[in-house]
Amino acid sequence: MKPDRRRLLLAQTILALSGAAAAQADVRMPKLFSDDMILQRDLATRIWGWADVGEKVTVNFAGQTRSATAGAQGTWEVQLAALPASAKGQDLVVLGRNALTFHNVLLGDIWVCGGQSNMEWTLGSCRAPEDIKNANFPLIRWIRVPNTAAESPQEDLPPNHQARWAVCEPGNAAGISAVGFYFARKLAQETGIPQGVLASNVGGTNIEKWIPQPAFAKEPSLAEMTQRMDAEVKNYSVAVAQQVPRLEKWLGDVKAALAAQGPIPPRPEFPIHPSLPGSPQGGNWSHLYYGMIHPLTKFGIKGALWYQGESNGSEADSYFVKKRALIGSWRQQWAQGDFPFYFVQLANFQKPSQDPAGGDGWAKLRQAQTKTLTLPHTGMAVAIDLANADNPDDIHPTNKLDVGERLALWSLAKDYGKKDLVYSGPLYQSMKTEGSTIRLTFDSVGSGLTAAAKTGLAPTAPTPQAKLQRFAIAGADQKWVWADAAIDGATVVVSSPQVPQPVAVRYAFTMNPVSANLYNKEGLPASPFRTDDW
Repeated sequence: MKPDRRRLLLAQTILALSGAAAAQADVRMPKLFSDDMILQRDLATRIWGWADVGEKVTVNFAGQTRSATAGAQGTWEVQLAALPASAKGQDLVVLGRNALTFHNVLLGDIWVCGGQSNMEWTLGSCRAPEDIKNANFPLIRWIRVPNTAAESPQEDLPPNHQARWAVCEPGNAAGISAVGFYFARKLAQETGIPQGVLASNVGGTNIEKWIPQPAFAKEPSLAEMTQRMDAEVKNYSVAVAQQVPRLEKWLGDVKAALAAQGPIPPRPEFPIHPSLPGSPQGGNWSHLYYGMIHPLTKFGIKGALWYQGESNGSEADSYFVKKRALIGSWRQQWAQGDFPFYFVQLANFQKPSQDPAGGDGWAKLRQAQTKTLTLPHTGMAVAIDLANADNPDDIHPTNKLDVGERLALWSLAKDYGKKDLVYSGPLYQSMKTEGSTIRLTFDSVGSGLTAAAKTGLAPTAPTPQAKLQRFAIAGADQKWVWADAAIDGATVVVSSPQVPQPVAVRYAFTMNPVSANLYNKEGLPASPFRTDDW
């Protein structure tokens, strides 16, 4: 688009907005509402929107009728009583001066699918043509939030947002988040409850972009970052104030030019908010939360799925602190208590290292991800065995089937009452030195520990006679060597003749622990761990 055309459209938009308050407007609903949508079951449901000040709005759904009057800001809201799951499509009708009807609305569970490109990765990119061909799942509905940066919390998605809820079928399944699809498919098949995939993610983004600014201030260890943000916002306010006279003059010149049908004068340069992309500060915080998460927070959900961390891959415990801030702030904004938050531990990536000490690449970040399990109602799908074997340098494993289904196991066990379901691979619990050996104990051993191998989409294959790999051991000198490791009941005993007095063990503590082979007999891999804090 030519610069003069852009300036003309901008000027016309400004003039239109300046007169909008005086004009009557139809009842308007958030962009999240459309035909084929899902509303969250078993939860008092907020229905909200905009209308003329003082206008009465009535909502009808599933035998319930609620009314509200638009307040001074033109906003209105009603609350429907909680309703059980229903696979029967119903109409949601909103009546004001005009009428809006949303058809084929189901009641089920809605999952916000957040993170970066591995959550954004679509089913069509997964080499899964049969899954697309057979994706006739009327119980699964999905919608994608458009990529939107904002410097302050937005109440709705962008006006030009054309996406809408879709019934999952072969004709559109290629566009759904693959992790969200496989997660929802397993839940729908196991429970018969409709599942909604609400995808809000952007490739290549760090976690800071998805956290509202006030949440950083609640974490003492992020004080320096918070102070920098505050200083940048203060400087921005000063810079904006300095531009106000020039903008006021420009608006006057625009009105005069439009009246005279003359050329639109160039718009003055305007400071970019420091949180936004393109700002001198780099736009590294909050703007995606404000544009892509905050508009969702009145919409009832079941929980969230999160696949992110690659863009924070050099971090260690600081990532846990930021993730705690993210989870806490999302739960606070939705005001639904500690809703489920399930996430993916990063997959193996790049060529494997033969250094027994490990610690390279994402090793420490994976430890921070594991630490997130200390937060209430969280769950982690381990993915260190799912990278593309033919291309370890591909940061996007195409096997999203196991990722989605491993996440679903947590939900089936924690949210849907599936008893005696093994939902996690072995998680390191404790160690005990026994002479020249160290004995390791684990949670989530299931029906027992085993050596196993995972190849592509094939089920995990037990290899009980195989030697356990990727265990390292060290003494007080902190010199690591590869160790002998053997399963003993529900424990693993680790030793090395080179370390007669061991004090610490590491397992799969490297960027690509490609040969790591400790699993439980249910086929779920052990998470990487270290017993030391060196």
